[in-house]
Amino acid sequence: LASSAVDYFLPLLPWKLSVPTFIHYSYSRDVGGGSGSSFSTEGEGRITAIRVWEIYGAYITGIQLRYDNSWADVVGRIYDTPQEMELFDGEAIDQISGKFDNNYIYQVIFGTSRGRSLIVGQPTQGSFNFYPNHPDAELRLLSGRFNGNGITSLGAHWGVVFTH
Repeated sequence: LASSAVDYFLPLLPWKLSVPTFIHYSYSRDVGGGSGSSFSTEGEGRITAIRVWEIYGAYITGIQLRYDNSWADVVGRIYDTPQEMELFDGEAIDQISGKFDNNYIYQVIFGTSRGRSLIVGQPTQGSFNFYPNHPDAELRLLSGRFNGNGITSLGAHWGVVFTH
């Protein structure tokens, strides 16, 4: 279609009005070597809890997020007992920091809007610090890569959660 025809028909399409705009979306570029398979967490609603598995004294093996009342799939692998943090009503993850090298993510620190944190792993290797570009945004999903042993790279996606 010609440009003028597209401009004419677009206002008539019902989906145009329901497409959300993500003006408060930002991405914290992944860190780590990135070997293995890619992953991306997914879920409906707000993140309400986090689980993290580690090999004690070594690296992060798996991460799981709960969206509203449903746990998303584990990314990476389950090893031993996870460390877990349940968020309070209205609390959000607004910062992730930690340690990494070319092989694995060694430590993750999830910080919340209420000043609480979940610290898992070893404070060794290079540092990273993720946070949203917009003050009203919060963690929406994690992405990265994992191999058969653990998380090899990690990135964070931030946005505003619209609730009804």
